[in-house]
Amino acid sequence: MGEAIPKSVTRDLYDLLTGDEDARVCRDIPDDACREQPRNFFIHIGSLIASKTGDRLSSPKLVLSWLFTSLGAPTFMLGLLVPIRESLSLIPQLFVARAIRRVGVRKWFWVAGSVVQGLAVAAMAAVALSLHGAPAGWSILGMLVVFSLARGVCSVAEKDVLGKTISKSRRGTVTGYASSVAGAITIVVGFMALALKPGEQGLILFVGLLVIAGALWILAALIFSRLEEYSGATEGGGNAIAEALRQMHLIREDRDLRQFLVVRTLLLSTALVAPFYVSIASQHSGGALTQFGAMLIATGAASFLSAPAWGRLADRSSRQVMARAALLAGVSGVVTAGLAHTPDLPYPAIAFSATYFLLNIAHAGVRVGRKTHLIDIATAENRASYVAVSNTFIGVMLIVGGTFGGIASLAGPTAVILLLSAISFIAAGAARRLKDAQ
Repeated sequence: MGEAIPKSVTRDLYDLLTGDEDARVCRDIPDDACREQPRNFFIHIGSLIASKTGDRLSSPKLVLSWLFTSLGAPTFMLGLLVPIRESLSLIPQLFVARAIRRVGVRKWFWVAGSVVQGLAVAAMAAVALSLHGAPAGWSILGMLVVFSLARGVCSVAEKDVLGKTISKSRRGTVTGYASSVAGAITIVVGFMALALKPGEQGLILFVGLLVIAGALWILAALIFSRLEEYSGATEGGGNAIAEALRQMHLIREDRDLRQFLVVRTLLLSTALVAPFYVSIASQHSGGALTQFGAMLIATGAASFLSAPAWGRLADRSSRQVMARAALLAGVSGVVTAGLAHTPDLPYPAIAFSATYFLLNIAHAGVRVGRKTHLIDIATAENRASYVAVSNTFIGVMLIVGGTFGGIASLAGPTAVILLLSAISFIAAGAARRLKDAQ
Protein backbone atom coordinates (compact mmCIF):
# COMPACT_ATOMS: atom_id res chain seq x y z
CA MET A 1 0.00 0.00 0.00
CA GLY A 2 1.20 3.53 0.63
CA GLU A 3 3.24 5.24 -2.13
CA ALA A 4 3.11 2.19 -4.45
CA ILE A 5 -0.23 3.57 -5.70
CA PRO A 6 -0.09 7.09 -7.19
CA LYS A 7 -2.06 9.66 -5.20
CA SER A 8 -4.04 10.61 -8.29
CA VAL A 9 -5.27 7.03 -8.70
CA THR A 10 -6.16 6.80 -4.99
CA ARG A 11 -8.07 10.06 -5.23
CA ASP A 12 -9.96 8.95 -8.36
CA LEU A 13 -10.99 5.68 -6.69
CA TYR A 14 -12.03 7.59 -3.59
CA ASP A 15 -14.20 9.89 -5.72
CA LEU A 16 -15.77 6.89 -7.42
CA LEU A 17 -16.68 5.14 -4.14
CA THR A 18 -17.83 8.18 -2.19
CA GLY A 19 -19.27 10.40 -4.89
CA ASP A 20 -17.12 13.33 -3.76
CA GLU A 21 -16.35 15.87 -6.45
CA ASP A 22 -13.31 16.99 -4.49
CA ALA A 23 -11.62 14.47 -2.18
CA ARG A 24 -10.10 17.32 -0.19
CA VAL A 25 -13.43 18.65 1.05
CA CYS A 26 -13.74 17.73 4.73
CA ARG A 27 -16.26 18.68 7.37
CA ASP A 28 -14.64 18.17 10.76
CA ILE A 29 -10.97 17.15 10.45
CA PRO A 30 -7.87 19.36 10.10
CA ASP A 31 -6.40 20.30 6.70
CA ASP A 32 -3.40 17.99 7.15
CA ALA A 33 -5.67 15.01 7.80
CA CYS A 34 -7.94 16.11 4.96
CA ARG A 35 -5.11 15.91 2.43
CA GLU A 36 -4.45 12.31 3.47
CA GLN A 37 -8.13 11.32 3.63
CA PRO A 38 -8.33 9.42 0.29
CA ARG A 39 -5.33 7.23 1.20
CA ASN A 40 -6.47 6.76 4.80
CA PHE A 41 -9.97 5.90 3.56
CA PHE A 42 -8.65 2.79 1.80
CA ILE A 43 -6.31 1.88 4.66
CA HIS A 44 -9.26 1.91 7.05
CA ILE A 45 -11.32 -0.22 4.66
CA GLY A 46 -8.48 -2.69 4.11
CA SER A 47 -7.75 -3.16 7.79
CA LEU A 48 -11.45 -3.46 8.68
CA ILE A 49 -12.09 -6.02 5.93
CA ALA A 50 -9.26 -8.15 7.34
CA SER A 51 -10.33 -7.79 10.99
CA LYS A 52 -14.06 -8.22 10.32
CA THR A 53 -13.41 -11.31 8.20
CA GLY A 54 -11.20 -12.67 11.00
CA ASP A 55 -14.07 -11.96 13.39
CA ARG A 56 -16.49 -14.05 11.36
CA LEU A 57 -14.06 -16.93 10.80
CA SER A 58 -13.50 -17.28 14.57
CA SER A 59 -16.97 -16.29 15.77
CA PRO A 60 -17.78 -17.58 19.29
CA LYS A 61 -21.45 -17.82 18.31
CA LEU A 62 -20.76 -20.27 15.46
CA VAL A 63 -17.16 -21.36 14.90
CA LEU A 64 -16.08 -21.72 18.53
CA SER A 65 -19.45 -23.15 19.54
CA TRP A 66 -19.21 -25.84 16.87
CA LEU A 67 -15.56 -26.50 17.77
CA PHE A 68 -16.48 -26.91 21.46
CA THR A 69 -19.10 -29.48 20.52
CA SER A 70 -16.62 -31.30 18.26
CA LEU A 71 -13.93 -31.34 20.98
CA GLY A 72 -16.36 -32.64 23.59
CA ALA A 73 -16.15 -29.59 25.85
CA PRO A 74 -18.78 -29.52 28.63
CA THR A 75 -22.12 -27.99 27.63
CA PHE A 76 -22.00 -25.27 30.28
CA MET A 77 -18.96 -23.77 28.54
CA LEU A 78 -21.12 -22.86 25.55
CA GLY A 79 -22.91 -20.37 27.77
CA LEU A 80 -19.62 -18.64 28.62
CA LEU A 81 -18.48 -17.88 25.07
CA VAL A 82 -20.68 -14.85 24.33
CA PRO A 83 -20.51 -13.31 27.83
CA ILE A 84 -16.70 -13.48 27.86
CA ARG A 85 -16.40 -12.13 24.34
CA GLU A 86 -18.83 -9.25 24.84
CA SER A 87 -18.35 -8.23 28.48
CA LEU A 88 -14.55 -8.35 28.39
CA SER A 89 -14.60 -6.29 25.19
CA LEU A 90 -17.00 -3.77 26.72
CA ILE A 91 -15.97 -3.17 30.33
CA PRO A 92 -12.21 -2.55 29.72
CA GLN A 93 -13.09 0.31 27.38
CA LEU A 94 -14.17 2.26 30.46
CA PHE A 95 -10.67 1.95 31.92
CA VAL A 96 -8.41 2.44 28.87
CA ALA A 97 -10.10 5.34 27.09
CA ARG A 98 -8.42 7.97 29.28
CA ALA A 99 -4.95 6.42 28.85
CA ILE A 100 -5.34 6.28 25.08
CA ARG A 101 -6.49 9.88 25.02
CA ARG A 102 -3.20 10.96 26.63
CA VAL A 103 -1.19 9.77 23.61
CA GLY A 104 -1.14 12.05 20.56
CA VAL A 105 -0.86 9.29 17.90
CA ARG A 106 -3.22 6.46 18.82
CA LYS A 107 -3.08 4.08 15.88
CA TRP A 108 -0.42 1.97 17.63
CA PHE A 109 -2.94 0.94 20.28
CA TRP A 110 -5.07 -0.55 17.51
CA VAL A 111 -2.06 -2.18 15.88
CA ALA A 112 -0.94 -3.78 19.16
CA GLY A 113 -4.47 -4.91 20.00
CA SER A 114 -4.92 -6.46 16.56
CA VAL A 115 -1.64 -8.39 16.87
CA VAL A 116 -2.68 -9.73 20.29
CA GLN A 117 -6.05 -10.82 18.87
CA GLY A 118 -4.31 -12.62 16.03
CA LEU A 119 -1.94 -14.45 18.36
CA ALA A 120 -4.79 -15.42 20.71
CA VAL A 121 -6.81 -16.93 17.87
CA ALA A 122 -3.75 -18.79 16.53
CA ALA A 123 -3.25 -20.20 20.04
CA MET A 124 -6.84 -21.50 19.93
CA ALA A 125 -5.92 -23.44 16.78
CA ALA A 126 -2.96 -25.02 18.59
CA VAL A 127 -5.26 -26.03 21.47
CA ALA A 128 -7.71 -27.65 19.04
CA LEU A 129 -4.88 -29.82 17.68
CA SER A 130 -3.53 -30.90 21.05
CA LEU A 131 -6.34 -31.06 23.63
CA HIS A 132 -9.85 -32.48 24.00
CA GLY A 133 -12.79 -32.18 26.37
CA ALA A 134 -12.74 -29.82 29.36
CA PRO A 135 -8.99 -28.98 29.09
CA ALA A 136 -9.53 -27.83 25.51
CA GLY A 137 -12.57 -25.81 26.51
CA TRP A 138 -10.87 -24.04 29.42
CA SER A 139 -7.77 -23.31 27.33
CA ILE A 140 -9.79 -21.76 24.51
CA LEU A 141 -11.83 -19.74 27.00
CA GLY A 142 -8.55 -18.45 28.45
CA MET A 143 -7.40 -17.35 25.01
CA LEU A 144 -10.82 -15.77 24.46
CA VAL A 145 -10.28 -13.66 27.60
CA VAL A 146 -7.00 -12.34 26.16
CA PHE A 147 -8.63 -11.79 22.78
CA SER A 148 -11.58 -9.89 24.25
CA LEU A 149 -9.44 -7.56 26.36
CA ALA A 150 -7.38 -6.68 23.28
CA ARG A 151 -10.57 -6.19 21.32
CA GLY A 152 -11.73 -3.62 23.88
CA VAL A 153 -8.54 -1.62 23.40
CA CYS A 154 -8.96 -1.77 19.62
CA SER A 155 -12.57 -0.60 19.88
CA VAL A 156 -11.61 2.58 21.72
CA ALA A 157 -8.63 3.32 19.48
CA GLU A 158 -10.57 2.64 16.27
CA LYS A 159 -13.34 5.10 17.07
CA ASP A 160 -10.82 7.78 18.02
CA VAL A 161 -8.52 7.32 15.01
CA LEU A 162 -11.43 7.08 12.59
CA GLY A 163 -12.75 10.38 13.94
CA LYS A 164 -9.34 12.00 13.49
CA THR A 165 -8.60 10.77 9.95
CA ILE A 166 -11.96 10.43 8.17
CA SER A 167 -14.57 13.16 7.82
CA LYS A 168 -17.99 12.75 9.47
CA SER A 169 -19.82 12.19 6.18
CA ARG A 170 -17.56 9.28 5.20
CA ARG A 171 -17.20 7.18 8.38
CA GLY A 172 -20.32 5.13 7.77
CA THR A 173 -19.17 4.44 4.21
CA VAL A 174 -15.91 2.99 5.51
CA THR A 175 -17.60 0.52 7.88
CA GLY A 176 -20.35 -0.23 5.37
CA TYR A 177 -17.97 -1.30 2.60
CA ALA A 178 -15.85 -3.32 5.02
CA SER A 179 -18.86 -5.15 6.50
CA SER A 180 -20.26 -5.99 3.07
CA VAL A 181 -16.96 -7.39 1.77
CA ALA A 182 -16.36 -9.38 4.98
CA GLY A 183 -19.88 -10.81 4.73
CA ALA A 184 -19.30 -11.82 1.11
CA ILE A 185 -16.01 -13.54 2.00
CA THR A 186 -17.77 -15.44 4.79
CA ILE A 187 -20.35 -16.71 2.31
CA VAL A 188 -17.57 -17.97 0.00
CA VAL A 189 -15.86 -19.78 2.89
CA GLY A 190 -19.20 -21.34 3.82
CA PHE A 191 -19.62 -22.76 0.33
CA MET A 192 -16.09 -24.17 0.52
CA ALA A 193 -16.97 -25.90 3.79
CA LEU A 194 -19.94 -27.60 2.12
CA ALA A 195 -17.51 -29.66 0.04
CA LEU A 196 -15.75 -31.17 3.07
CA LYS A 197 -16.59 -34.31 5.02
CA PRO A 198 -16.73 -34.73 8.84
CA GLY A 199 -14.03 -36.41 10.87
CA GLU A 200 -10.42 -35.35 10.53
CA GLN A 201 -11.30 -32.96 7.74
CA GLY A 202 -13.62 -31.23 10.19
CA LEU A 203 -10.82 -30.61 12.66
CA ILE A 204 -8.58 -29.42 9.83
CA LEU A 205 -11.30 -27.00 8.73
CA PHE A 206 -11.65 -25.40 12.19
CA VAL A 207 -7.90 -25.22 12.73
CA GLY A 208 -7.56 -23.71 9.26
CA LEU A 209 -10.27 -21.13 9.94
CA LEU A 210 -8.61 -20.06 13.20
CA VAL A 211 -5.16 -19.87 11.62
CA ILE A 212 -6.50 -17.78 8.74
CA ALA A 213 -8.41 -15.56 11.17
CA GLY A 214 -5.24 -15.02 13.23
CA ALA A 215 -3.27 -14.18 10.09
CA LEU A 216 -5.97 -11.72 9.03
CA TRP A 217 -5.64 -9.80 12.31
CA ILE A 218 -1.86 -9.61 11.82
CA LEU A 219 -2.47 -8.39 8.27
CA ALA A 220 -4.97 -5.84 9.58
CA ALA A 221 -2.32 -4.54 11.99
CA LEU A 222 0.22 -4.18 9.19
CA ILE A 223 -2.25 -2.29 7.01
CA PHE A 224 -3.38 -0.02 9.84
CA SER A 225 0.23 0.82 10.71
CA ARG A 226 0.50 2.60 7.34
CA LEU A 227 -2.21 5.07 8.33
CA GLU A 228 -1.16 8.71 8.21
CA GLU A 229 -2.32 9.97 11.61
CA TYR A 230 -1.37 13.38 12.93
CA SER A 231 -0.98 14.01 16.64
CA GLY A 232 -4.27 14.93 18.30
CA ALA A 233 -5.33 16.66 21.48
CA THR A 234 -4.26 14.86 24.65
CA GLU A 235 -6.20 16.89 27.18
CA GLY A 236 -9.84 16.59 28.19
CA GLY A 237 -10.02 12.81 28.43
CA GLY A 238 -12.37 11.88 31.26
CA ASN A 239 -12.23 8.74 33.34
CA ALA A 240 -15.10 6.71 31.91
CA ILE A 241 -15.41 4.25 34.79
CA ALA A 242 -15.39 7.07 37.34
CA GLU A 243 -18.00 8.89 35.27
CA ALA A 244 -20.13 5.74 35.08
CA LEU A 245 -20.02 5.14 38.83
CA ARG A 246 -20.72 8.79 39.54
CA GLN A 247 -23.74 8.80 37.22
CA MET A 248 -25.32 5.51 38.29
CA HIS A 249 -28.04 7.52 39.99
CA LEU A 250 -29.40 8.18 36.49
CA ILE A 251 -30.80 4.65 36.43
CA ARG A 252 -32.96 5.51 39.39
CA GLU A 253 -33.83 9.08 38.40
CA ASP A 254 -34.12 8.94 34.59
CA ARG A 255 -37.18 6.94 33.56
CA ASP A 256 -36.28 6.84 29.86
CA LEU A 257 -32.78 5.50 30.52
CA ARG A 258 -34.07 2.99 33.09
CA GLN A 259 -36.67 1.59 30.71
CA PHE A 260 -34.10 1.40 27.91
CA LEU A 261 -31.68 -0.56 30.10
CA VAL A 262 -34.41 -3.02 31.01
CA VAL A 263 -35.13 -3.58 27.31
CA ARG A 264 -31.44 -3.79 26.39
CA THR A 265 -30.88 -6.38 29.13
CA LEU A 266 -33.78 -8.49 27.86
CA LEU A 267 -32.43 -8.16 24.32
CA LEU A 268 -29.20 -9.88 25.37
CA SER A 269 -31.20 -13.05 24.78
CA THR A 270 -30.67 -12.68 21.03
CA ALA A 271 -26.88 -12.88 21.48
CA LEU A 272 -26.75 -15.45 24.29
CA VAL A 273 -28.93 -17.99 22.46
CA ALA A 274 -26.74 -18.42 19.35
CA PRO A 275 -24.30 -21.08 20.70
CA PHE A 276 -27.23 -23.30 21.69
CA TYR A 277 -28.61 -23.17 18.13
CA VAL A 278 -25.19 -24.36 16.98
CA SER A 279 -25.06 -27.14 19.58
CA ILE A 280 -28.44 -28.52 18.52
CA ALA A 281 -27.63 -28.27 14.80
CA SER A 282 -24.30 -30.04 15.31
CA GLN A 283 -25.84 -32.85 17.34
CA HIS A 284 -28.79 -33.26 14.97
CA SER A 285 -26.50 -33.47 11.91
CA GLY A 286 -23.90 -35.70 13.52
CA GLY A 287 -21.28 -33.00 13.08
CA ALA A 288 -21.77 -32.84 9.30
CA LEU A 289 -19.76 -30.01 7.81
CA THR A 290 -22.54 -29.36 5.32
CA GLN A 291 -24.55 -28.11 8.29
CA PHE A 292 -21.68 -25.93 9.51
CA GLY A 293 -21.05 -24.55 6.02
CA ALA A 294 -24.72 -23.72 5.56
CA MET A 295 -24.82 -21.88 8.90
CA LEU A 296 -21.65 -19.97 8.00
CA ILE A 297 -23.32 -18.91 4.75
CA ALA A 298 -26.38 -17.85 6.76
CA THR A 299 -24.19 -15.70 9.01
CA GLY A 300 -22.53 -13.94 6.08
CA ALA A 301 -25.79 -13.46 4.20
CA ALA A 302 -27.56 -11.99 7.24
CA SER A 303 -24.72 -9.53 7.78
CA PHE A 304 -24.62 -8.62 4.11
CA LEU A 305 -28.36 -8.09 3.70
CA SER A 306 -29.97 -6.93 6.92
CA ALA A 307 -28.09 -4.00 8.45
CA PRO A 308 -28.96 -1.35 5.80
CA ALA A 309 -32.69 -2.18 6.00
CA TRP A 310 -32.70 -2.10 9.80
CA GLY A 311 -30.82 1.20 9.71
CA ARG A 312 -33.47 2.87 7.56
CA LEU A 313 -36.24 1.57 9.83
CA ALA A 314 -34.38 2.74 12.94
CA ASP A 315 -34.28 6.28 11.59
CA ARG A 316 -38.08 6.20 11.68
CA SER A 317 -38.62 4.30 14.95
CA SER A 318 -35.81 2.64 16.88
CA ARG A 319 -38.20 1.16 19.46
CA GLN A 320 -40.17 -0.57 16.71
CA VAL A 321 -36.93 -2.00 15.28
CA MET A 322 -36.01 -3.47 18.67
CA ALA A 323 -39.53 -4.84 19.13
CA ARG A 324 -39.70 -6.46 15.69
CA ALA A 325 -36.17 -7.87 15.97
CA ALA A 326 -36.91 -9.37 19.39
CA LEU A 327 -40.16 -10.89 18.10
CA LEU A 328 -38.29 -12.42 15.15
CA ALA A 329 -35.66 -13.87 17.50
CA GLY A 330 -38.36 -15.38 19.70
CA VAL A 331 -40.18 -17.00 16.78
CA SER A 332 -36.90 -18.33 15.38
CA GLY A 333 -36.07 -19.93 18.74
CA VAL A 334 -39.44 -21.64 19.06
CA VAL A 335 -39.15 -23.04 15.54
CA THR A 336 -35.59 -24.24 16.20
CA ALA A 337 -36.71 -26.05 19.36
CA GLY A 338 -39.47 -27.68 17.34
CA LEU A 339 -37.02 -28.79 14.65
CA ALA A 340 -34.77 -30.33 17.31
CA HIS A 341 -37.59 -32.69 18.30
CA THR A 342 -38.76 -33.52 14.80
CA PRO A 343 -37.83 -37.12 13.89
CA ASP A 344 -36.55 -37.76 10.37
CA LEU A 345 -36.38 -34.03 9.66
CA PRO A 346 -36.04 -33.53 5.89
CA TYR A 347 -33.18 -31.27 4.77
CA PRO A 348 -31.94 -30.47 8.30
CA ALA A 349 -29.03 -28.37 7.02
CA ILE A 350 -31.45 -26.03 5.28
CA ALA A 351 -33.94 -25.99 8.17
CA PHE A 352 -31.47 -25.13 10.95
CA SER A 353 -29.57 -22.70 8.74
CA ALA A 354 -32.82 -20.89 7.94
CA THR A 355 -33.66 -20.33 11.60
CA TYR A 356 -30.05 -19.34 12.32
CA PHE A 357 -30.27 -16.86 9.44
CA LEU A 358 -33.39 -15.35 11.00
CA LEU A 359 -31.68 -15.14 14.39
CA ASN A 360 -28.72 -13.29 12.87
CA ILE A 361 -31.05 -10.88 11.09
CA ALA A 362 -32.87 -10.31 14.38
CA HIS A 363 -29.65 -9.68 16.29
CA ALA A 364 -28.49 -7.21 13.63
CA GLY A 365 -31.76 -5.34 14.17
CA VAL A 366 -31.26 -5.35 17.93
CA ARG A 367 -27.78 -3.86 17.55
CA VAL A 368 -28.91 -1.12 15.16
CA GLY A 369 -32.05 -0.35 17.15
CA ARG A 370 -30.45 -0.09 20.58
CA LYS A 371 -27.54 2.05 19.36
CA THR A 372 -29.88 4.43 17.55
CA HIS A 373 -32.31 4.62 20.47
CA LEU A 374 -29.65 5.40 23.08
CA ILE A 375 -28.14 8.16 20.96
CA ASP A 376 -31.54 9.67 20.20
CA ILE A 377 -32.93 9.71 23.76
CA ALA A 378 -29.76 11.39 25.00
CA THR A 379 -28.78 15.02 24.62
CA ALA A 380 -25.38 16.56 23.96
CA GLU A 381 -25.09 17.27 27.68
CA ASN A 382 -25.83 13.75 28.97
CA ARG A 383 -24.84 11.46 26.08
CA ALA A 384 -21.42 10.56 27.52
CA SER A 385 -23.02 9.70 30.86
CA TYR A 386 -25.74 7.63 29.19
CA VAL A 387 -23.16 5.61 27.22
CA ALA A 388 -20.86 5.05 30.23
CA VAL A 389 -23.73 3.98 32.50
CA SER A 390 -25.28 1.76 29.82
CA ASN A 391 -22.02 -0.01 28.95
CA THR A 392 -21.18 -0.64 32.61
CA PHE A 393 -24.63 -1.99 33.42
CA ILE A 394 -24.79 -4.26 30.35
CA GLY A 395 -21.25 -5.50 30.90
CA VAL A 396 -22.31 -6.78 34.31
CA MET A 397 -25.52 -8.29 32.92
CA LEU A 398 -23.52 -10.17 30.28
CA ILE A 399 -21.46 -11.83 32.99
CA VAL A 400 -24.69 -12.89 34.70
CA GLY A 401 -25.78 -14.29 31.31
CA GLY A 402 -23.11 -16.96 31.62
CA THR A 403 -25.44 -18.87 33.94
CA PHE A 404 -27.46 -20.08 30.93
CA GLY A 405 -24.64 -22.52 30.20
CA GLY A 406 -25.27 -24.15 33.57
CA ILE A 407 -28.97 -24.43 32.76
CA ALA A 408 -28.08 -26.09 29.44
CA SER A 409 -25.89 -28.66 31.20
CA LEU A 410 -28.83 -29.60 33.43
CA ALA A 411 -31.86 -29.27 31.14
CA GLY A 412 -30.32 -29.35 27.66
CA PRO A 413 -29.82 -26.69 24.97
CA THR A 414 -33.41 -26.90 23.74
CA ALA A 415 -34.72 -25.78 27.12
CA VAL A 416 -32.33 -22.81 27.11
CA ILE A 417 -33.44 -21.83 23.62
CA LEU A 418 -37.08 -21.85 24.71
CA LEU A 419 -36.25 -19.86 27.85
CA LEU A 420 -34.28 -17.23 25.92
CA SER A 421 -37.02 -17.10 23.28
CA ALA A 422 -39.54 -16.32 26.01
CA ILE A 423 -37.26 -13.51 27.19
CA SER A 424 -37.12 -12.21 23.61
CA PHE A 425 -40.92 -12.09 23.48
CA ILE A 426 -40.93 -10.13 26.75
CA ALA A 427 -38.32 -7.80 25.27
CA ALA A 428 -40.54 -7.19 22.24
CA GLY A 429 -43.41 -6.10 24.46
CA ALA A 430 -41.16 -3.93 26.63
CA ALA A 431 -39.62 -2.25 23.59
CA ARG A 432 -43.05 -1.25 22.28
CA ARG A 433 -43.69 0.59 25.54
CA LEU A 434 -40.58 2.74 25.20
CA LYS A 435 -40.95 6.41 24.37
CA ASP A 436 -40.58 7.19 20.67
CA ALA A 437 -37.12 8.68 20.27
CA GLN A 438 -37.42 9.82 16.65
